Amino acid sequence: MSNLPLVIVAAVARNGVIGDGEKLLWRLPDDLRRFRALTMGKPLLMGRRTWDSIGRPLPGRESIVLTRDADFHPAGAHVARSLDEALAIGEARARAMGASEIVVAGGGDLYAQIIGRADRLCVTEVDLTPPGSAVFPRIDPEVWRETARETHPAGGGNEAGFSFVTFERRDRSAAQPVEIRGGGA
Repeated sequence: MSNLPLVIVAAVARNGVIGDGEKLLWRLPDDLRRFRALTMGKPLLMGRRTWDSIGRPLPGRESIVLTRDADFHPAGAHVARSLDEALAIGEARARAMGASEIVVAGGGDLYAQIIGRADRLCVTEVDLTPPGSAVFPRIDPEVWRETARETHPAGGGNEAGFSFVTFERRDRSAAQPVEIRGGGA
């Protein structure tokens, strides 16, 4: 079992949309800076479509890409074929890097699979309602407690208002266990 916290980082529109293919739905430089600060020096777990939308490893982080494609071998990233394998690699890489947590960076399918195992959510609530095919799972207030909120108006390069919101799991013992079954990078 992992002892390291599992943290989800996401930018979510009012209607729950987080993306639509590889197209950016909003321009929020402040959110990109926050994402960098939250993920720097940590293993970064993502699905294949998220990897494809970024297109490269992010400096100062170790990318772990979850995919079923046996022929997928991206330069500069670790590949996992199952969620348990991805978490095992994340645990091993976090320990090797001296990181205090494992970060999950999307997309929608991965968020839905892992929210039951997460310890913390770092969500940027974006004051827009764009159409999109990828959505964030519902944040159940019975499970998650808001612990911090920082609201910002549009401007300064940010095309919409937004809030940085942190949620902590109310009862960690109720989370699905993160079992580590070997693996590593």
